[in-house]
Order: sequence, then structure tokens, then C-alpha cells
Amino acid sequence: MTIQKSLPLNANGVPLSAAEAQVLKNGLPSTLSDIDPSRLTITLASTLKTLPEPESLVFGEVTTDHMLYMDFSPERGWSQPQIMPYGPLNLDPASSCFQYCPNVFEGLKAYLALDGTPRLFRPQLNMDRMVISAERVALPPFNADALLTLIKRFVALEARWIPRVRGCSLYIRPTLIGTRASLGVTASTHAALYVVLSPTGPYIRNSEGKGISLLAMSDQVRAWPGGTGGYKLGLNYAPGFVAQRKAAALGYQQLLWLLGETVSEAGAMNVFAVFKRPDGELDVVTPPLDGTILPGVTRASVLSLLSYRPHITALPQLPTDVRINVSERVLTMSELFAASTADTLQEFFCVGTAAVVIPARRIGWQRSSADSSDVEDIRLPVVGGQGSLAQALWERLVDIQEGRVEWEGWGVTCTASD
Repeated sequence: MTIQKSLPLNANGVPLSAAEAQVLKNGLPSTLSDIDPSRLTITLASTLKTLPEPESLVFGEVTTDHMLYMDFSPERGWSQPQIMPYGPLNLDPASSCFQYCPNVFEGLKAYLALDGTPRLFRPQLNMDRMVISAERVALPPFNADALLTLIKRFVALEARWIPRVRGCSLYIRPTLIGTRASLGVTASTHAALYVVLSPTGPYIRNSEGKGISLLAMSDQVRAWPGGTGGYKLGLNYAPGFVAQRKAAALGYQQLLWLLGETVSEAGAMNVFAVFKRPDGELDVVTPPLDGTILPGVTRASVLSLLSYRPHITALPQLPTDVRINVSERVLTMSELFAASTADTLQEFFCVGTAAVVIPARRIGWQRSSADSSDVEDIRLPVVGGQGSLAQALWERLVDIQEGRVEWEGWGVTCTASD
């Protein structure tokens, strides 16, 4: 008698196909196509858009002429990648991305070097994080190096969109979504991967030289231990929209996310606090990567630059004789308030791909959500400008991003032949 092995079932008790079961169990088999840049086809738009003035740019509002697209099925693997005119996607209404949020995205930027060559900033870190995020929500695997090659070619094609103004850039948004056309509660074995580009200026408008205001709220949390806060997933962001509206209604620009009293992130940015010791040395503190905090590329870059200073590199406008001690440890609101009262809290700043580095001018803490007047404020003594650590880091990072300073191979050039 022959015993036939049954196929795995989805959450509704329906058997998966053999191809679907293979992908879910073992990842991408060698019989399926992976992302292959040599198969790239390019279809140019018949009419190109007019370039906007850099001063008019609002983050994410304008997209370029084209998009990069490919999709995955468990029967054939990844499709032939295409650069095509920007336009809508054709998705089944039952696609899992609409129902259960297996949606992953990344954010990186392209800059123009002094010779006009497009360049990326540490893009491999974004690709590595995207792979990990895709694994977290059981989306099909992909070759991150091949995706990066395609992104570099795409950016080279759209190089005219990179603003030629210091601090401006071309934002790159790779997105991976589950497209399995079924309402069954199970991992998506089908996917679409696309990349769109958007020229951008300051992430938070009218904040230059003034810093931003943050409201720490205790009644809602961004992430929790064992959850998905350490991954770049779409599902992490929508729950914060209502809280962001509350902060805006109270006169604050961004949320400072807490877990109890413990500080985690500000909006979608990592945070750093700067304390001054009695001997004049500075303690720079950022919350540890405990699974609730996204491992930001800019965060890692700030930590690296601070660790090299002053022995290998200096930071602009910052005295080299000021010793900086860096630590990744728990940071609480009570500690921030106590340091503010003692005049030892020098700076508090946020970092991220979109904002680079942006200081906070005040931090409010709403201990109780029931009473909107129950907000205590910390006023920061140093808010950007000459002599601030935030400003020094912003200048050095932008110099590296735009190729004025070469550092540790962080700048990666883009050409059509990549």
C-alpha cells in the first residue's frame, strides 16, 4: 500500500499547492527563478514630467517618471524585472496585502556627488534589513544584492530628478507586498516587489534652526517585546496615526513613543540624548536595540562616527577636546526630566533616513491621556546651530552622502551598467 503524504493546510484547513508548500517550508528552491538583473527590460515614458522647484518639495508628494516592478509566484519564482512608466498596480481585491498586512518597505536616498554622479548611502544595510523584515512576515525570499543592482540602474536612469540643493535628495522606496488572492489566513506565497522614487527636501518643513517639538504619550505604545517594532513593516505605522493627531492637537509636531516610562523612538526616527558631566565631558545615550526599536541606518552611522571621534575623524564645528562617551542603554522620561532640572540635559535629537539629524526644542510628557492639560515640558538649551552635536552630525553625514567626504565606503555610486 502506498501512503500519500498530505500537503500542509492553511489556517482555514485548505491544502496548499505543492509549489506553495515548498516555498513556505524551504525558501526559494533552485528550480525557481531568483531576481535576475540581466533580464531587466526598460520601457520609457512617452512624456516626461516637469521637474519641481526644490523649495516646493513636500516629502513623498511627487514621484518620478518611472517605477521598477517584478512579481513572484511559487510556480516560476521571480518574474523578469521591468522599469516602466509610473502607474497603478493591478491587484486582486482579495490579495493578502489588503487583508493581513504582509507589507514590507525600505527607505533610502540618492544624492548627487560633486561630479554629478548619483550615489547611495550605505544601501546594503537597507537591503539586509528588508530581507529580515520579509522573513518576519513570511514573504517569499529574494536576492538582496540583485535588487540593489536594479535600484542602482533605476536611480541612474532617473538621475535628473535628484535635486541639486544641499540637504535635498531622491528618496527611494522599495516595497514588497503579499498578493496571494485568497481570504484564507495564511502566509502569502505570491508577492509583488516594486520601487518608486520621490525627490524630497526637508522631512519636517520649517524646522531648520529651530528644532521640533515632541509629545511623549503613555497610553499608547508603538511596539512591545516580542512584537514587530524591530522590522520595517507597514503594520507598524498605521496604529500611530491617531496618536499623532492627538499630539498635533496639543501643539506638538511628533510623538515620542514610550513603553511605560521607557523612551523608544520619535515618530519613525531613532533618538539620542546628550548629557553634560560636571567635568565637561558629554554622555550620548540612545535606547538599545531590544526588538522594539528599528535598527536605523542613520542610527548606526551616528554611533560609528561618534566612536571614531576625535582619534580618526573630527566633527565639524565641534571642539576636539570635548570627550564624548557613547552608550546604548535604557532611557526614561524621569531621567530626562531630572537632567533637565539639573541643567545637565544638553541636547535631544532624532535621526533617520528622511530627516538625517533633527534636534528637539521641547519635549512634553502627557502622563495621563484623560486630561489634555496634564503635559509637562522639557525645554532644551541647545537646539541646533553652532556648537551643537546634532548640527555637527548633520553636516558630516550630508558631506558623506553627497561625496564631499569619503568615509568607510559608505557612498555607493550608481551607473546604468551596474
